[in-house]
Amino acid sequence: MEKFEKLTGIAAPMPLVNIDTDMIIPKRFLKSIKRTGFGVSLFDEMRYNRDGSEIADFVLNQPQYREAEILVAGDNFGCGSSREHAPWAIKDFGIRCIISTSFADIFYNNSFKNGILPIVLPQEQVDVLMKDAEKGSNARMTIDLENQVVTSSDGEEFPFEVDSFKKHCLLNGLDDIGLTMEKASSIDTFEAQASQARPWV
Repeated sequence: MEKFEKLTGIAAPMPLVNIDTDMIIPKRFLKSIKRTGFGVSLFDEMRYNRDGSEIADFVLNQPQYREAEILVAGDNFGCGSSREHAPWAIKDFGIRCIISTSFADIFYNNSFKNGILPIVLPQEQVDVLMKDAEKGSNARMTIDLENQVVTSSDGEEFPFEVDSFKKHCLLNGLDDIGLTMEKASSIDTFEAQASQARPWV
């Protein structure tokens, strides 16, 4: 998993509330267990017309937001069914951080496991960052995970809280497999001892 340390990038404003996982990646696209290839279908029903053409006024179709790496969203982001394809699609598109007032628990935890930083801030601070994101591609935010600070394009700083274990995993690029492999030496030692003690197993 890619490390997340410090990110400076374009932030896209998406002030909708209750964006659920079916809006993020509709169920008809859940045909693979690979983590890649879902970005093109991200927000499909809001992003494309039925003939496959782009809906011009959808935020991620606008030229200034096509390279967005940060999403400033409305309340209760990621609610609905517990599909891990939702963070896969977000990450595959290129978004590495989502800022909102709240997230659905399963989506929140799945985001960390897939290299995405979900940041919870009070409504008044999200409102400021939403306005900042509306400035377009010339207004770039900075997300500093080590110091737990979001900095707007105007230099205004917003501290955020994050679980220390989840922070450690993101800073070091550790998903569940990576965490297990950190203990590879201990696992090898245990297996060798177990093999000697119980050679019939």
